[in-house]
Amino acid sequence: MTSDRSICDLTATELARTIARGEVSSREAVEAHLARIASLDPQLAAFVTVDADGARRAARMCDAASAPVGPLHGVPIGIKDLTDTAGLATTYGSVLFRDHVPAEDDLVVARLRRAGAIILGKTNTPEFGFGAVCTNRLRGPTRNPFDPALTSGGSSGGSAVAVAAGMVPLAHGTDFGGSVRTPASFCGVASIRPTPGRIASPRRPLGWDMLATHGFLARGVDDLELALSVCAGGDADDPVSRGSAGDDPPIAGRPRIAVTPDFGVAPVAREVRARFAAACEALARAADVVPSSPDCSGAIETFRTLRAAHIANAYGELLRTRRAELTPTVIWNIEAGANLSAQDYLTAERRRTAIYRSFRELFTVTDFLVAPAASVFPWPNEISDVTAIDEAALETPIDYLAVTFIVSLVGFPVLTLPAPRGVNELPFGIQIIAPPRCESRLFAFGRMLENELEFSHRRPPL
Repeated sequence: MTSDRSICDLTATELARTIARGEVSSREAVEAHLARIASLDPQLAAFVTVDADGARRAARMCDAASAPVGPLHGVPIGIKDLTDTAGLATTYGSVLFRDHVPAEDDLVVARLRRAGAIILGKTNTPEFGFGAVCTNRLRGPTRNPFDPALTSGGSSGGSAVAVAAGMVPLAHGTDFGGSVRTPASFCGVASIRPTPGRIASPRRPLGWDMLATHGFLARGVDDLELALSVCAGGDADDPVSRGSAGDDPPIAGRPRIAVTPDFGVAPVAREVRARFAAACEALARAADVVPSSPDCSGAIETFRTLRAAHIANAYGELLRTRRAELTPTVIWNIEAGANLSAQDYLTAERRRTAIYRSFRELFTVTDFLVAPAASVFPWPNEISDVTAIDEAALETPIDYLAVTFIVSLVGFPVLTLPAPRGVNELPFGIQIIAPPRCESRLFAFGRMLENELEFSHRRPPL
């Protein structure tokens, strides 16, 4: 019989196989992870809601089935609390929705359930996903498992901590400007932000919007590939979704990697640049590494404009009617787009197109583009925003995300892996970027880096 501790140390892929072989029941897996949550979450605050009763009912159904119902049969997971779960409170991190219980699952949740996954609960997020620290008026701050005084990152910090601390082997996240990648870097786990459209989102109000995506966090590449495989696919109500992965041939021979610490424009801390340089030296053992970057001039201003317009459109009515109940961070985000003109928006879209084409041009001579997964290291939870990097003031509170939001801007898929680190060093991740719809290529390369160069998760000292 596997001990509770070893159950919680298994990856999602390993746990699914163990359950399928009958070595562990779904009930045992659920109880082990619920016990881990009960032990660690009072300190770490990774979950807004834990659905122990619902998870136990689902586990009984899995154990009663004559055969596994899907690739994630009996595997406990967490869902970010920005995403609807039928019959389970979904607060969006806001007191305005503290009692909100959706009638239907978001499509990504429905696909995870069909694959046999068991939802243990909803992971913490800043209000509506806006915030550098994963906290809100309901729960938080979500504390970094490597140093609880430090932030877990926003806005999928709850999912990153739940995975890093073994509360679940796999967690869902969403990523607009870096919201799975920054927490993954801070908490020493892996993440995938797939090509927009790979996971359909048919209830998205702006159907052609390709800035935000669903994603996943896990302790290994195999789990990310498994999660994407069960959630990918098109939907007729999502005009940018696709039914297949597309043409993604494997890399022939030694990979060619372009590396950039900052895309030529992003503010990045000196300490991060040093750790990134060390990671690039390690990469050179397995690939041909060349410093290079697409032309990203104007990218920061472009993303600011597009993001502000989208947020003002989505939440402007809340600001007008419920301002007193919103956090200052949310208010700032909504107001940033209040005075934008149509010309501002279209000028930003024109520049976005040029940046996309520059990325495309770079990938005619390289297989991957690698950059840091965060511009800074985790800071104390009491500091709500990053206002300066290396004593240089930032123009806006979102500029520290430029190293990740530039990739969001162009919609290329990106895998985040923990870089090798010393015993006393905080986790640090790299972004591995591939052309659109080339997730299989990313997973194959990431698996090699995990196995051969130690770009892999290391358990926090809990």
